[in-house]
Parts: sequence; structure tokens; C-alpha cells
Amino acid sequence: MLLGTLLVLFLLGGTGPASAHAALRATDPEDGSVLKSAPRDITLTFTESVGLLEDSFRVLDPDGRRLRTGEPEHARGGAETARVTLPAKLAEGTYTVAWRVVSADSHPVSGAFTFSVGKPSLTTATVDTGPTEDPATKSLYNIARYLAYLAVALLIGTATFMAVCRPPDAPVLHRLLKAGWWTLLGATLALLVLRAPYETGEGPLGALNADSVTRTLTGRPGEVLLARLALLLVAALYLLRLARLRKPFGWAGAALAVGLAVTWAAGEHASAGIQVPVAMTSSALHLLATAVWLGGLTALLVTLYRARLTPAAVTRFSRVAFVSVTVLVVTGVYQSWRGLGSWGALTGTTYGRLLTLKLAAVVLLLGAAALSRRWTARLATVGAETAETVVEAEAAVREKVPAPVGGPPPAARPEAAPESSASGSSEPESPEPEPSAPAEAGSEQRSALRRSVLAEVAVGAAVLAVTTLLTSTLPGRAEAEAAAGTPAVVGASVTNVPFDVGTPGGHGKVQVTIDPGRVGDNSIEALVYGPDGGVSVVPELRISFTLPAKDIGPVDAELTDKGGYWGNSFLNLPIAGKWEMKVTVRTTEVDQVSETRTVVIR
Repeated sequence: MLLGTLLVLFLLGGTGPASAHAALRATDPEDGSVLKSAPRDITLTFTESVGLLEDSFRVLDPDGRRLRTGEPEHARGGAETARVTLPAKLAEGTYTVAWRVVSADSHPVSGAFTFSVGKPSLTTATVDTGPTEDPATKSLYNIARYLAYLAVALLIGTATFMAVCRPPDAPVLHRLLKAGWWTLLGATLALLVLRAPYETGEGPLGALNADSVTRTLTGRPGEVLLARLALLLVAALYLLRLARLRKPFGWAGAALAVGLAVTWAAGEHASAGIQVPVAMTSSALHLLATAVWLGGLTALLVTLYRARLTPAAVTRFSRVAFVSVTVLVVTGVYQSWRGLGSWGALTGTTYGRLLTLKLAAVVLLLGAAALSRRWTARLATVGAETAETVVEAEAAVREKVPAPVGGPPPAARPEAAPESSASGSSEPESPEPEPSAPAEAGSEQRSALRRSVLAEVAVGAAVLAVTTLLTSTLPGRAEAEAAAGTPAVVGASVTNVPFDVGTPGGHGKVQVTIDPGRVGDNSIEALVYGPDGGVSVVPELRISFTLPAKDIGPVDAELTDKGGYWGNSFLNLPIAGKWEMKVTVRTTEVDQVSETRTVVIR
């Protein structure tokens, strides 16, 4: 019943970290606009506050040459804006603006758009808009981020397991602690070194630039990583002291774990967007619960293979894991709501699809956890039965060896030599007792528990991998906010136009694709779908375009039947703006209907 409740909660929100990447909301001038006079500056507006780089703007003239611009700055009273001043005189033609900023959650975002002065250029030169994302730098940075997740889970989880379960084989767990500490130290140093080229989109060698190092150390992401390094040094001294004194982990260790978790909350998604204080608290609790559960499972698995662990100790960890899962559910549902924003984003965005993949992995993880809890309960039952059997056997032995009458008490009697038989040979010794049924059953339960815990650890590592991908993906909420404030992105325009001529079977939809959806020549393709969802053949299909704002049109798309679809490779739409697209479908010789939709030409 409880597992079903957990699955329902995960289905409602998943367990992905709440993301808050900045997304471009608007540009001034607008993308694709044609201006009568040259603008004095360029202003970008984002969905959240952003940080600026020295090379945040690259403005290229119609010939592809870079213009000398002012220093990037925020517009007056708006940390969510970026602005740059243009030269006093701009020639007629189309200009390309490439931009790159760092969102408040520490992730760089970039893009490009165009505007024209006077009239668009007849031909567009091939231009270099500068670096957007270096694959090597991004891959190395994401690998270091993933290793940091694994390491902090191993470090905190192993420490918690040792404090709760008090296992007998402490040296092997101390080696796990060292592995977690060194891995986290190395991953943090790698993130610190790669931070500057990751922000600017350069290759890994960009980290050797002295200016890059200074910018990293003085920026908020760099400061957070430095704080994490300081906490790791304190944690090392604390672990060495406990190992020397052979004391369990206490409140100081818990405070260090919380401090490490806060460095993730302060340097990642929770530090920007809506409800920042609540989000940071939720993020820190989410990371701590993940570490206690998955890191503790790794320590449990190693202990089960290397040492004897009492059923009572396994049961204690099972209770801690159950609390961790509960915290994961509550914080995960909140953070997923914060990142998605709507049900449609679950399937309509990359972030939502990654979250769905993580949900599937979490379902497997909870299934393995439920199996482990069942084997733990059986192991505890078998352990109790074994203890009771041992007590009964000891009592039976005491009853079968009474003290001889008239002899000294058992404690005072000297050990007697073994009695000899008439032939002078000694009686054979009693054979060793065979393992009891409860002991054999306990071995089986322990082996099954090892297998289920191993499955949990493997799936947990996969969950952390998907989490790493989520941290670098634009969330559904930010994508929706950006779409609400700016026209559709440049690219092929796809519009579905439902129709109904009012006769039985005379309804369906027309799917119209305009590629690339920009000023100038475009290709247009139209597919007609019938009421059953399949492609339908119609006698005639006409599409025309009108731009009311400029009193242009109608422009006939001049579609021809291509055998299964209608199309034309030379549709010329000369002006950017919101065009009215009129679709006329004739289903029979006498039945036809017209529908109008608005399409944006960039």
C-alpha cells in the first residue's frame, strides 16, 4: 500500500531537481524586424537574472564583420536584462547578434537573432557568431558534476551507515569514506578549473587564461566551489580525528553534511527562479536523502559481502532508508512542479521527457527497495529464531550434565582424564553439530538481500546520471515563460488546421509545414488527415497568405499534388510579421470549407 502511494506521488511530479535556466523572453530590436533607422543599443530580456561576460555580445554587420560595441551591462533596474551600445551609424542591411550570458543558476545560455536597418540584405554572408558550446568542455564538466554527485552520496551515506549500524568491519568502510572524499575533492577541483571555459564556450585550454581564473574565483559559482573545498578540508580533519579516537559520527559530522548539501543548493537550480528560500531548503534535503539512501546502500552491500552484519543492524538501516525515501518523495514532487510548471511540459519538452525517464528508473529503484525490505524482515525473523534455538540448546546441555552425587561442585571439580574402555581405547569425541535449519535459511536470506541491494545501487547510479542531464536542460516552466513573451523560435513552422465540411466523414485536419519560416523563399508542404487519423486524398487544397499590417496579399502558395501530399518549393514571403494563412479544403465536387490561422514569419 505504501509503495503504491509513493509511486502515485512520483507520477504526479517525479523526483527531478527543479531547474531555473534563464530563457530569452524578448529582444529589442525584435528578431527579424526591419527598422527605418538604426537603433542606439540592443536589449535582451530573460526569464530570470543573468550574469554578463566580457564577450556577451557579438554584433556582425551585413558583410559578416564584427562591430565595435560598448561594454555589456544590465538595463536600468533589471538584473534580468542585458544591453550593449551600438556604433552611432549603421549601414543599411541585415545585422546578426550572437549573445551568451550565465543564468542565475550558474548555467550558460546563448543564442542569436537578426534585425535589418532600412531593408533586409539581398544576400546574407556566412558569419561566425562565435563559440556557443565546446563539446569537450561540456562533456568534461558534466562528467565532473556526475562524479561529484556519486562522491557526496558515498561520503555522506557511508558515514551515516557507520553511525547507525555500527558494523564490525570498520576498516573497509573507512576505505569507502576515503574514496568518496578524494573523488569529491578531485571533481570539485575539475569543476573549478573548467568553470571559465564552460561559461564562455571555449575549449578546455581556455582555463589556462589568467583572466579566466580571476573571473571564476570572483563569481558566485566559483565562490560556492571554494566553500565546498573548505568544507572538505574540515571534513578530512574530522574523519581523521574520529578514526584515531574510534568514536562514532556525531552532530559535527551532520553539520558538515548539511554544509556540503547547501553548496549544491546555492550553486545550482534552487538558487534562482521562484520561491528561492523554500527551493534551496528542499534541494539540500533532497540531496541529503539521496546520499543517505544510495550511499548507505553501497556501504551495506560492501558490508554484506565482507563481514557478518546482524539482522538488527540491517533493520536499523532499513528504517533510515524508509525515512530517506519519504523525504525524497516530498521534496521531489515540489521540485518537479517548480521545474515543469504544467502537465503539457512533461511530454512536450526535453526536460519533461528526461524527467519521465528518471521516473521509470525511480519506479525500478522503489521496486528493488521494497524487495530489500522484505528480505530484511525475513532475515530479522530468521535471526530471532536462530537466537532462540541457541538458547534452547544451551539449556538442554546444562540439563544433561548433572553433578555426581557426593562429588565436589562442578566449578571445583578437577578435569578428569577421558575414561577408557575395557580395551584401553578412549571413547570417540562427539561430532560437530550440523547447521540448524534457521542458520541455513539465514544464509539464503542474506544472499537474496545482497542481490536486491546490488540492484538498488546499480539503478541508483543510473538515476544520478539522468539527474546530471536534467541539471543542464532548459526546464518546462522557463520554456513556457519564454514562449509567452517572444514569438516562436526560428525554424520550420508546423501548423495544424482542423476542418469540417458538415457531411458524414467530412472532417479532419491539414498539417502545414513552412520551412524555414523566414523572410524570402520557403518550401511549403501540406498533409490532409481524415477522421481516422490517416492520410486522406482530397480533390483540391488551396493555401494563401495575407499580411494585414502591411496590406499585402493574398499570396497564393500555388500548391500542387505531389502524390500523397501537396507542396511548393518556392513560396516567397517578403516581409516579417504575423501572416494570416487561409486553408481551403475541397472534399467532394460540391463540399469545401475554408479555415484561417496565424503564422509567424521571422
